[in-house]
Amino acid sequence: MEKLNLTDAEWRARLSPEQYHILREGGTERAFTGKYNANKAEGLYLCAGCGAELFESDEKYDSGSGWPSFTAPVDGDAVEELRDTSHGMVRTEVRCARCGGHLGHVFPDGPGVTGLRYCMNSASLDFKPGEAAE
Repeated sequence: MEKLNLTDAEWRARLSPEQYHILREGGTERAFTGKYNANKAEGLYLCAGCGAELFESDEKYDSGSGWPSFTAPVDGDAVEELRDTSHGMVRTEVRCARCGGHLGHVFPDGPGVTGLRYCMNSASLDFKPGEAAE
């Protein structure tokens, strides 16, 4: 996958202020406020920064956390996981592998085979209804 590297001015022109804050500054939207938290439609979730395919609706579930949650990304190369020690916690940050945008965090308390909960910010995602990963 070819990396997407833009200047700060290009990111600001491309993203809304909320998207910029989350994707480029590592911010977090308030729980239960994101447009995809309750979305149950079939489709594909993409990075709002660069359009990379990240998650399929088949992997989405209601975690009760207030953020869209998934059991796994579309493939092992879609996201990068980094150690995050901010806010006095030790967590695993999830970033888009293509553009490096902050998406959310992954926790080891999810259902199913993976046992993982990819807890994402709605503002870091776009949704394509009815689409499937390539």
